[in-house]
Amino acid sequence: MKHIELPIAGMTCAACSTRLERNLNKIPSVTAVVNLAAEKARIEYDENLNAPADFVAAIAKSGFSVPLASTELQITGMTCAACATRIEKVLNKLEGVEATVNFATEKAHIRFQPALATLTDLTAAVQKAGYKAFEIAGTTRAAEKARKEAQFKAERRMFWIAAALTLPLIAQMPFMLFNAHADILPRWLQFALATPVQFWVGKRFYIGAWHALRGGGANMDVLVALGTSMAWLFSTVVTLGDLPQHVYFEASAAVITLVLLGKLLEARAKARTSSAIEELIKLQPRTAWVERDGAMMEEEIEHVQPDDIFVVRAGENIPVDGEVIDGHSSVVEAMLTGESMPVGKAPGAKVYAATQNQEGMLRCRATGVGSHTLLAGIIHMVEQAQGSKAPIQRLADTISGIFVPAVVTVSLVTFTLWLWLGGSFTIALVNAVAVLVIACPCALGLATPTAIMVGTGIGAKIGILVKNAAALERAEKIRTLVVDKTGTLTEGKPTISDILPVGTLTEKDLLRMAATLEQGSQHPLAQAILAQAKADTLELPAISQFQSVSGKGVSAEIEGTSHYLGSPLYITENGLMPDEAVLRKMQVQGKTVIIVANKSTILGYIAIADPLRTTSAQAVARLKQMGIEVIMLTGDNLATAQAIAREAGIERFRAEVLPQHKAEEVQKIKAQGTVVGMVGDGINDAPALAAADISFAIGAGSDVAIEAADITLMRNDLNSVADAISLSRATLGKIRQNLFFAFIYNVLGIPLAAFGMLSPVVAGAAMAMSSVSVVSNSLLLKKWKNRR
Repeated sequence: MKHIELPIAGMTCAACSTRLERNLNKIPSVTAVVNLAAEKARIEYDENLNAPADFVAAIAKSGFSVPLASTELQITGMTCAACATRIEKVLNKLEGVEATVNFATEKAHIRFQPALATLTDLTAAVQKAGYKAFEIAGTTRAAEKARKEAQFKAERRMFWIAAALTLPLIAQMPFMLFNAHADILPRWLQFALATPVQFWVGKRFYIGAWHALRGGGANMDVLVALGTSMAWLFSTVVTLGDLPQHVYFEASAAVITLVLLGKLLEARAKARTSSAIEELIKLQPRTAWVERDGAMMEEEIEHVQPDDIFVVRAGENIPVDGEVIDGHSSVVEAMLTGESMPVGKAPGAKVYAATQNQEGMLRCRATGVGSHTLLAGIIHMVEQAQGSKAPIQRLADTISGIFVPAVVTVSLVTFTLWLWLGGSFTIALVNAVAVLVIACPCALGLATPTAIMVGTGIGAKIGILVKNAAALERAEKIRTLVVDKTGTLTEGKPTISDILPVGTLTEKDLLRMAATLEQGSQHPLAQAILAQAKADTLELPAISQFQSVSGKGVSAEIEGTSHYLGSPLYITENGLMPDEAVLRKMQVQGKTVIIVANKSTILGYIAIADPLRTTSAQAVARLKQMGIEVIMLTGDNLATAQAIAREAGIERFRAEVLPQHKAEEVQKIKAQGTVVGMVGDGINDAPALAAADISFAIGAGSDVAIEAADITLMRNDLNSVADAISLSRATLGKIRQNLFFAFIYNVLGIPLAAFGMLSPVVAGAAMAMSSVSVVSNSLLLKKWKNRR
């Protein structure tokens, strides 16, 4: 008997676990125990009669699920996009596995069903396909960087050896212009120089080709190994047989040398595409001054624990996330938000790892360390985005999968047609080799991911965090942007501007009653009332029978009498008529009016002002210039909404929209056939964010809103949305340029080689530089600047 433990998602009570256990035990030869507290099922079974897939199916049939696990594998041995496509297909053939492989980052992002596949199965599948794989978890960034640097140095050394052996062969080529069949160097010397390049320096191409073919695929190594081997073998036969034909040792050696040069330049350029992450990492100090037994000690950053007390002196970078408990200073948070202006810090304020303390000393309590800092979260999000695939890459992936077999076919056809048309065997062979050598699937594979890597890296540096490549691609298509009012267009810090009691009540009496009703509420308007009551040191009586109506107001009993607090509509629904003149006077000023009442009488009005952000009108104007219509959604009344919309420069808006109806409004706008973006910051915005084609969450907003959004904006400024869309357009522009160059290179290069218009050496140089040119074009994206 074997046993397996499966995590279970969806169980909410003992009845759930009992039902699932019963259903699992109905399977023949199975003994199952379901633990509700641990959310796991332990199953003993006969492997000759059952398989884990049977248990997954039974769990699903019972209304629960086995959560997918996720992992990242570092892949070594990939030489072109065809390799990545091959590995992706192999992994996705495994039961319960969803994988994407990124050629540019050399990583596989995998979600898998633990019951159906293990890490060993995943790495074994990659190795069977002819490559090496190991899990990134547990591998330090420094160790991975050291591995890549050592690999780069080894490849550079091999290139210089190949260049030294190839240079004499290349040096004789100008003399061939005067006599096509002249051999300046003795053939035995050319053989001696070319052979080490072919089989020692070029051994990597044979190994890669063998692994690819053994795994049932074909990659760039197959093309290089096949083309150069044909040229070397033909030249060797001519040399050993002392035949009158020209030898092509210079072609075989030069192609290998040039391909190595191209790979070195490509590796260096690819390293620069991920430089944004390295720059973020460098900002975090390696040590922190921590209080230990009443004394200050300098500790390695890895040894800092939550709740440790640490000190940051003027000019130092903050080591971990924390909360200020003593001291006053200002902190530059540009690495998080892109905003260069320092932010004041006082006791109670939050500080973040890698931001810079300016003039004062801060004593803080650690709240987030290691992988739980905001910086670590940003780095993880950027890496996830860089490793994901944009939909625009699908065409390139499809072509890469059939590219090598197609090129080999074209090469064979070229060889056959040249012989059939009366050309010599030598000419036919040279042209066939040129076709093999000039074809380059690498450029296709690098076109999209390198631009995505640069674009997401730039975004991270200015406070724009993209969840995945698909989100970055969709952002450029936005034609309508729906914005929430509170906290998005406005400051999100409402304050009381007017207190208007009715009858004999004083302002303090009305404020005390309002604060009493709002006790415990997290709504921004409630917080404004509670903050004012706290400032006035008002004592609040107890309440009972509390009820809240989402988007409208609250009710409760104070000292045995029912009281209401809420919007004019809510008060009207409870049978009272507010004074329209009082409401109108304050609403036209853009203020939100809250009414306090009991069962029979309106007790007073409280006006709350939430001023428009100073940058909102500028951002709206900028979005209009970009061809994007801005629509405001708010739960406020019509008059207040009109005032805010007018001040912001927004023509279309929806007023008195309840939180649960915001998503419906977004769906209505989408139904008009436009691509809709949504910006929000609160929990009540999450459904609308999810309903939009592309969603943006203000970084200071709730975790729920950020989780629902495709793009997180660290800066509380609508201009960040315009920046994100502008960056998306620039990135997609680069991707289209790259794909055009990659396609046109192969579309023009292969026919030119087939028609005999390119020598193998020129074809090899062109192939080597094609990938470099695509990566270099992606790097030009670094010149993008936000236009504010």
